[in-house]
Formats: sequence, structure tokens, C-alpha cells
Amino acid sequence: VRAACGDPGARVAHGPGDLSDPREPAALHSRAAEALGGRLDILVANHALSGSDGDLDTVDAAMLDAHWAVDTRSVLLLAQAHARHRAALEPGTPGGRVLMMTSGQDIAGGMPGEIAYALQKGALASITRSLATTLAAHAVTVNTVNPGPVDTDYLTGEDYDAVAARFPSGRWGMPDDPARLLAWLATDEAEWVTGQVIDSEGGFRR
Repeated sequence: VRAACGDPGARVAHGPGDLSDPREPAALHSRAAEALGGRLDILVANHALSGSDGDLDTVDAAMLDAHWAVDTRSVLLLAQAHARHRAALEPGTPGGRVLMMTSGQDIAGGMPGEIAYALQKGALASITRSLATTLAAHAVTVNTVNPGPVDTDYLTGEDYDAVAARFPSGRWGMPDDPARLLAWLATDEAEWVTGQVIDSEGGFRR
């Protein structure tokens, strides 16, 4: 969050991790906690497998399994690791946060061309309230953000312009747009918000 808020003194640690491996989420969480001095307050699961997908006619078991492993299973295992980490902290430790990302698959026409991706992201939206209830015992809030279309350089040309035209502002969402919401959800000001799936789409018109 400090980095998202532009703190020039923020320390960034990084390392490789294959989240399709069921052992990796707990290991990654442990490495992150160690890098931060043994205590981790905020977990943001902003990773996803994109592509390797199809519509109902072309999707197959391999596609479904690949998206399940990365888009859903790894997120739940990260949340599990975070809950165990928080439970081991001293009583009275200030509350923690789990923030997940979904993709608007439940809005309007859904994502019929990306069945595997939409299914697994939908699972995260569906589990948000259950996780919030479970992690409340550890003073951890759980929320999920749908950022809408965000410009991460995956479209260009006429397709890019067509998406931009669907926003009232005439521009795509930029990474800083959902980041500001995530940063706020991680603050003490948001401690009363939990179990929510929040759309942050800039008025995107489907």
C-alpha cells in the first residue's frame, strides 16, 4: 500500500513463484512475511491466468484445470496461509486485510468466450462473504474488487478505441484507478467494510 500511495521510501521485495503448484501459495506468503520482518497485514491476490481458454464448445478439462489452479485454488490457499499467520500473532494485533480480484463476469452478458476464466473468477466473488465470515475471527476483512477493463497493453488499434468509447470519460481504466480503491480498503478507514464485491469500472457501458 505504501508503494501504491507513492511513498518513495517503500521497500519492494520480489521473487519467483509458480502458483499452479499447490505448495507455492503458503511458501510465497511465508517469504513475504519474512521480508517484512515476520508480520504480514495485507494480502492482495492480483494474479491470474489469462488466455488458454475458450467458449462452451471449445473449452476442455485442461483449460478448466489450469484456470482453477491459478485463478482460484492458489488464491484460497494464500487466504488460508494468511489466516494461519494472523492467528499466530499476539492477541490485539491490529486487523489485517485480504483483497481479491474478479472480472465482472457476473455483469450483463458475462464472458462467454472465456468460460474457464469467468468460472474461476466467479468462484472468488462467490466465496468472498464466506471468507469474510471465517477470517473475522482473526480481525481480517475480506473484499473483492472488479476493476473493469484496465489498460495493461493487451489491446491496440480499433479494438482499443472501441473499448475506450464505452467509458463516459472516453478512456480506459488505468492501473492506478483500481489501485486507489485497493489502497483505501487496506487502510484503517475501511475496517468496517468486509464481505463485499465492489465494482470500480468508471461507468463502463456494456
